[in-house]
This record gives sequence, structure tokens and C-alpha cells, in this order.
Amino acid sequence: MERKVDVAIIGAGSAGLTATATVRRYTENFVLIDGGELGTTCARVGCMPSKAAIQVAEDLHRRGAFEREGIAGGAGLSVDIPAALEHVRDLRDVFVDQVLASSIDHMDEEQFIAENAFFLEPTLLQVGDRQIRAEKIILATGSKPVVPRAWEAFGERILTTDTFFEQEDLPARVAVVGLGVIGLELGQTLARLGVQVTGVDLATGIGGLRDPEVNAAAIEIMNKEFPLWLGKAAELSEESDGSLRVSAGEQSVVVDKVLVCMGRRPSLCNLGLDGIGVRFTARGVPEYDPNTMQIGQFPIFIAGDVNGDRPILHEANLEGRMAAYNATHEPIVAFKRKAPLAITFCDPNIVSVGAPLDTLQENAIAIGDMKFGPLGRALVMNKNKGLLRVYARKADGRVLGAAMIAPKGENLGHLLCWCIQQELTVADLLKMPFYHPTIEEGLQGALYDLRRKLDIKGEIPLELELL
Repeated sequence: MERKVDVAIIGAGSAGLTATATVRRYTENFVLIDGGELGTTCARVGCMPSKAAIQVAEDLHRRGAFEREGIAGGAGLSVDIPAALEHVRDLRDVFVDQVLASSIDHMDEEQFIAENAFFLEPTLLQVGDRQIRAEKIILATGSKPVVPRAWEAFGERILTTDTFFEQEDLPARVAVVGLGVIGLELGQTLARLGVQVTGVDLATGIGGLRDPEVNAAAIEIMNKEFPLWLGKAAELSEESDGSLRVSAGEQSVVVDKVLVCMGRRPSLCNLGLDGIGVRFTARGVPEYDPNTMQIGQFPIFIAGDVNGDRPILHEANLEGRMAAYNATHEPIVAFKRKAPLAITFCDPNIVSVGAPLDTLQENAIAIGDMKFGPLGRALVMNKNKGLLRVYARKADGRVLGAAMIAPKGENLGHLLCWCIQQELTVADLLKMPFYHPTIEEGLQGALYDLRRKLDIKGEIPLELELL
């Protein structure tokens, strides 16, 4: 016998839980389905435990500045790695409990089903031993780490974010393969905790940077923390003592474990989507409208990491709301997406915001630069390194994007992202107050540099506003 519901949400991660909360505003006749681990990728193995580990490493690393500040005893400080990792897991468990306490813990067995779903028809699901007929379905099954199949034979010597935070101790030598967000964050963390780290990436850019000058600055800074081998693919082989040799081009190193950070693959296997006629892109993702979240013309909506588009929590939450609204309303409507914002929480932060440089016409934009070396606030913090580049349209000064490796870049990135979404100009930003001494003065410096390169002229300075 079929159970009929208005909406079925498959996946109880960030996007699925947000979708559920939104659906609940319009109907109580829904079901949430998830047969995997609960607590969201962010809380269990992503954003939150990684930030806990980063904080431990940064606190320990700070001792390197004590002597020049006249603080004695820094050289004698050490870290108890097992205790530090237990602290990270304890915090992780708190974050997971908070997620569950505010969501699934309040659902009965009719609302939440701890089983996997399979599509029999576009509106009919097999869930365990029951069938559920839903008028609309939201697909939010998340993603899982990519590991080359040949490397799976190395067993526990291969780490991913799914297993890293379960380690009770750290090996002496680690290679990090993949220097995107998580690879840089955990690579630097491991290095600051005393692990011998080597970073490897086939790409020549790190942290997702697409601005060549900021990328060059980031490589120079991060290479001082641990060696980066870029532009060559990693190859693994086993040594006679059970350790692993990691080679990239002419370089090689022997390590105890390899942390694989080569991206994440959408969790779409065993759902039966191909059997109901869903068309897939070359990346193996269902064809969908990113402004409505609808898959083709099916009564199915997709949200979160499973679409592989913007695998970031605030974007997953937005997509969950968009999908949920359209799953509970007719006609389907299109929504405006938020200005892109990506942050790598290495030290200094790497941030990309708005339009990437390689998507803009070179002769139509101007670029303002600011180096953080001489910035007063950065100097006293002992964090005076990095580069900020802001892009604006020459014709009217509208800010389009930015890239940076900068102290407190997470804060600068938010300021710029809000300005870009509000379609503000360089003149609009320069009319804002900039307190001294702050890191935000670095943004002011980049804007002053940008102002000089714009086509806009006038007798009144851009930073002044008539009463």
C-alpha cells in the first residue's frame, strides 16, 4: 500500500534539513528520508571539526611570536596530540548534537524514515519495505570524498575528511594530495602540529584561486609552512616497510599516510534516477535549473552538494529553501542567487568573492591592489603578509569581484560580498568610514588604488558626499 505525501525530502544534510524546515511552513504532510549517518557533513566531517583543529594549531603556532614580544617560555610549549584530537572530536560531537536536537530529534517515525530511497517512478519511491507517493520530491543526498580506485588498496593509510577526525594520533609524515580548501587548511594544521607535510596538486593554483597574482602570493606564503608540489599528478606506491612513496614528476617523498583532498563526488548511486529518464551532464549531475532547482521537467528538485555547483553551507541552505518553496507552490518561480563567496581558513585566509578574474573582460575592468606588509594593524598582529585585489568596471566603478590572501580575510570577504550583491561602486565604498588602525584599511588602500585607474572623473573626491 502506498503512503501519499505532498513532499518527500531525500537526505538529511544541511540542504535537506533547511528544505524540511521550509516545507513545514506550508504543509505537515511531508517525509524526510535518510539511511546514512546523521548530523550533516558540515558538523561531522567538514566546516566545524576542521575549524576546531585549525584553532588548536594556530594557538600553538602563535608561540613563535612570543620572543620578539618579550614573552618568555614559548619555546617550552608543546601539544599533546591525542588530547588535542579528542578535543576536536568532543567539539564535533557538540555540533552534531546541536544539529540533531534542532531537527530530527523532534520528528516521529512518520516524518523521518531512516532508510535509503529508490525511484520507481518520478513521484514514487521505494523506501525500505514501503512505497511513498509524493507530489514533489527534493533530492539532497550530499556528496562523498573522491579517492582514486587504485589507492583504495592502501587501506587505512589513505585518509579522507570522513576518517581524518577519527584519528586518535597523528603520523610523523603525511602527504596531502589536493590543495583546494580542505587540503590547504588541514595541511597547514598538520604542519603546525609538528607533522612533516608535503602538499601535492596536479593544478598550479591553490585554494581555488583564479587570480594569478594572488595565487603567486599564496604559493609563496604557504610554501614557507610546508612544501607544495604543483603541476604534476601524484602517484602512490608501497615501500617494503609498509610506508607509502608519493611521487609527482621528479619529486618523491616517503610518508606514513596520505590525506586525499581531491574533491567530492555527488552521492547519486543506487537512487534509480537513470531508470526514470533523468538526463545527466558530463559531470554526472542531473540537468537542472540553478534558479528554480528543478531537474528538467520532473517534479523533482535538487539542492546542496549533490549538484556539485556551490558546495558551501550557506549556498546549500539557500538551495534547500528555493527547492522547498517550489516544491510547495505553483507556478514554479526563479530566484536570484547570492553573490559568490568562498573562504579557505588557512592563515592568512584565502578568499574569492564575486566574479572570478578570468571571467571578466580585461579592457573593461580596473584592478586595485593592496599588500598587507606595511599595514599597521597587521604589523602589530604579526600577520603582515598577503595581497588583496579588487576588480571594478571602468565605466562606472561598480565592484565586480575580488581575490585575496589576507589576515582576517573572512571579514574582508564578507564586506566585499555584501557590497557586490548590493551593486555598489568604488565611490559608494569610499564614502564609508574606515577606522584606524584596522585590517579593513587594507580594503581602503585597494579602493584608493582602484579609484586612480577608473574612467570616472570629477571635481569632488569620490570619498566625499554632498549634503
